[in-house]
Amino acid sequence: MPLFLSTFTNKVDKKGRVSVPAPFRAALASQGWPGIVCYNSFVHPAIEGCDLSYMERLSESIDEFAPYTDEHEAFATTILAGSVQLSFDSEGRVLIPDALLSHAGIVDRATFVGRGKTFQIWEPEAFADHISSVREVARTRRDSLHLKRSERPEGEGGSS
Repeated sequence: MPLFLSTFTNKVDKKGRVSVPAPFRAALASQGWPGIVCYNSFVHPAIEGCDLSYMERLSESIDEFAPYTDEHEAFATTILAGSVQLSFDSEGRVLIPDALLSHAGIVDRATFVGRGKTFQIWEPEAFADHISSVREVARTRRDSLHLKRSERPEGEGGSS
């Protein structure tokens, strides 16, 4: 599974094409399909992004809800029905649909924000406001973050 790190701001052309950061593309290289999956965040004015395997896991998680329940309907419709698979062109760009750009308020620049197994795409000024508030939450709740132990048995690469 890819690991998306760092923050990059790229230009969006008039057609809605934007270059996916090279480190993100490199992280996605092993997935067998050259592209990303995106959908509107239902938490922030941003676009959620991931690889196809993460989207499959998310779909399986949604299927854990009983069919025809409010929860299943809400998540399946909000996430799965609104998702789009965006293939890279020869220059590493994707064409982001107008509905996604509009939801995030993105016009001419897009900020890609690595979040580990997923990433988000924000309008740069909106992200600057967002990061200020979440840094304060991280600062005040720093004691609640604990480093997860490695799941590798001792002796299989890395140190413990």
